Amino acid sequence: MREALRELWRYRGLLYAVIDRDIKIKYKQSVMGFMWAILMPLVIVLVGVMVRYAYALAAGATVNVADVAGVAIRSVPWAFTVSGIRFATNCLISNSSLVTKIYFPKEIFPMAAVGSSLFDLCVAAVPLILLVAFSGIGANVHMLWVPAILVTLLLIVTGLAFLVSAASLFYRDVKYLVEVALTFGIFVTPVFFNVSMFGKYGVLMMLNPVSGVLEALDAAVVRGHTPDLFWLAYSFVFGAVAFIGGYMFFKRLEPAFAESI
Repeated sequence: MREALRELWRYRGLLYAVIDRDIKIKYKQSVMGFMWAILMPLVIVLVGVMVRYAYALAAGATVNVADVAGVAIRSVPWAFTVSGIRFATNCLISNSSLVTKIYFPKEIFPMAAVGSSLFDLCVAAVPLILLVAFSGIGANVHMLWVPAILVTLLLIVTGLAFLVSAASLFYRDVKYLVEVALTFGIFVTPVFFNVSMFGKYGVLMMLNPVSGVLEALDAAVVRGHTPDLFWLAYSFVFGAVAFIGGYMFFKRLEPAFAESI
């Protein structure tokens, strides 16, 4: 694995070039251009706010600024998760001519899919930061957790990207299963709600490793306290195992890629 990583480092220029290409292709001939990177999370935020408002009316409660900011701070990384895994699923198939004819580390393609989605995350983070700044939520020391939280999410998404990209090349049903999982995943992930709202059943939702990331972001940025370190550690360990296991799975199947396309 060490030698594979060294080889990947030697081809890092190609990785950057593929990420750049994927970003340009994604927004080519698009009237809104990079604004789509903002619009998609914004749609999730608006839907989330409406859901929270309906819930509040039913419970006789109110929706405050922290609730809106919480939905926003969760929606952007969730959009990144969905986008990264979705684009990674078909990345080898859509680049079949390069996979079969040119030698280079093929893991560049799922990593580029995640990288282009990470660019969208950075674009969408700009209005998110402005929202947090103008909503009265001040900076606090707990925001120092944010880089570690985002690294955890990146490990999870990249690890799953390795797995689904390689698996979908051999079993074309995988892309349909992934699409179903991503479509309904929002119902088992605390994007619109806090886990605490589910009482004792909230622990079941926390078994989803992305839940620990979203809850940690909400705690550090919006609520202004230390994230639940147990669940953040759980998400990090899952991400590390997914990254290493997914990468090894990808490299083991790589020699058979050309025969399966």
